[in-house]
Amino acid sequence: MKLRSDSIRDGDFIPSEYALGKTSAEGKIDFADNKSPHLAWDDLPEGTKSLAILCIDRHAPTKPDDVNQEGRMVPADLPRADFSHWVLVDVAPDAVIEEGAFGDGVTAKGKDGPDAPLGARVGINDYTGWFAGDPDMAGDYYGYDGPCPPFNDSIVHHYDFTAYALDVERLDVEGKFTAGDVLAAIEGHVLGQASFRGKYKINQTAIEP
Repeated sequence: MKLRSDSIRDGDFIPSEYALGKTSAEGKIDFADNKSPHLAWDDLPEGTKSLAILCIDRHAPTKPDDVNQEGRMVPADLPRADFSHWVLVDVAPDAVIEEGAFGDGVTAKGKDGPDAPLGARVGINDYTGWFAGDPDMAGDYYGYDGPCPPFNDSIVHHYDFTAYALDVERLDVEGKFTAGDVLAAIEGHVLGQASFRGKYKINQTAIEP
């Protein structure tokens, strides 16, 4: 099984058009194009009835104290956690995800869901929690919302795009399901999986972790 993208090359930096945030002229953050990337797959296992797709940032800071604080840096040795950017299920095996199909632009308070293009469903990503205290942005963030690491993070963030080939047409998740709900629901149903990794930074002096 292989997963590929015409938008993002495995191991390379993600172009800012596929990010929620980009470096501003002052070295902070401006909103970016936030376009969902192209995805396609080959050599699916026999018996594949649907795919689930996740995009996870593996380096989200676990403490907010220094995040996006001018004159401070998020330390490289801070423990990190996963942050979901895309939670997608019930994708047909013969589908191709075209660029921009699951997001194009930043939508304050989040895009609609869970019904999505291609007959698929989308869960909520972790911007739902990130923006929860912001009255202008708070809401349920369905679909794709791209990278936006802190402007003062000392490390480059890594984003894993993973497709899971499943033996069910409809995954047993409902409502505001999360990446964690999907990982629990696919247990025992995974016929194969494939992934690639992109990198991103707002702080242009950030180094590899």
